[in-house]
Amino acid sequence: MNAENVKSQMRKGTLEYCILLLLKKEPAYSSDIIQKLQEARLIVVEGTLYPLLTRLKNSGFLSYQWIESTQGPPRKYYQLTEQGEAFLQELEASWMQLTETINHIKNN
Repeated sequence: MNAENVKSQMRKGTLEYCILLLLKKEPAYSSDIIQKLQEARLIVVEGTLYPLLTRLKNSGFLSYQWIESTQGPPRKYYQLTEQGEAFLQELEASWMQLTETINHIKNN
């Protein structure tokens, strides 16, 4: 078993949650999302992000609006919907439960 494969799967499993957390703070352009994820040391490329944003939008968790840009064409800014906020709350509860479980196992 390769540790890199396991780490990659762990990152993939938390990516949706991290994107929703970012968008809870404010609407964001896709390249801004990538930059914030990279600043947090969660390695993401456009080829991974765009299908995920589309899936979240098609599930009703995100919406977007076009905003004029001073540096080129209009940009698509993503934001959480009400349904997305509820989904994020579910993920937050699951995350808390998971971290409690892991900490229990580590400390006992």
